[in-house]
Amino acid sequence: MQKDQLFTRRRLLLAGGAALGAAGTAGIVLASSSEEAAGGVAPAAGAQARPALKSSSFRLQPLTGYGPPPSGQAKLKVRKEPITEISRRGRHMMLTFDDGPNPNYTPHILDTLAKYDVRAMFFLCGECIVVNRELVARMAEEGHVVGNHTWTHPLLTTLNRREIRDEMTSTSEAIEDTYGERPQWFRAPYGAWNRAAFQLGAEMGMEPMAWTVDSTDWTVPGTRTIVDTIENGAAPGVVVLSHDAGGDRSQSVQALREYLPYLLDNGYHLTVPRRRT
Repeated sequence: MQKDQLFTRRRLLLAGGAALGAAGTAGIVLASSSEEAAGGVAPAAGAQARPALKSSSFRLQPLTGYGPPPSGQAKLKVRKEPITEISRRGRHMMLTFDDGPNPNYTPHILDTLAKYDVRAMFFLCGECIVVNRELVARMAEEGHVVGNHTWTHPLLTTLNRREIRDEMTSTSEAIEDTYGERPQWFRAPYGAWNRAAFQLGAEMGMEPMAWTVDSTDWTVPGTRTIVDTIENGAAPGVVVLSHDAGGDRSQSVQALREYLPYLLDNGYHLTVPRRRT
């Protein structure tokens, strides 16, 4: 598919999402602190259009020392363990979000990232992509990098090689159809890797990415705990694991609003891997 066709496709997907109006994803806001404790979500009065994003060399410096994953059998490199940290130069950190996209939480995370002009990685599940295509198109438009997180989020160590391939291939195809290019990164659900996942990912041109700091947001420990975990774990080279789906992620949304400005104020560069051109 040509680049101009991909651009038009994204625009159509984004236009379709906008057409949902205030009743759609743009019309949901996070609850107040008291509502959050009860898991509540209150509707917004409406959403206002934001100006186009501008890149920030301070916040968006590309990773140093990490080129694109290898392509072609001649350069095939199969890792024995996933990447768990990025370059430490320039106080780089990376924020990653798993299991989405989800219409109740992903838009708020994207809004917060846009507010601070920061990019992140989203590891997407195929079954969520096909029902939230406009959110994936928005990720592409706003410069975020997406990765493959399988179709149904299974425990890969319980599947045979063919089943793992099907999970990964179908998700890569869904990403290409909505994001505009095939993913170059893969994350195993639950962080449960096996030899087949490493080999198949490499065959598909994907590097395996794990994490350094687990925000523990999947346990729904409370916003303060998530914030403290990330702020205390902040360090050059850190890859943070968070979630924008797979349960009630109101705490994850609110936590991002608190720890993101803290990280920036403390000189961290929130970055994403370079895309292959």
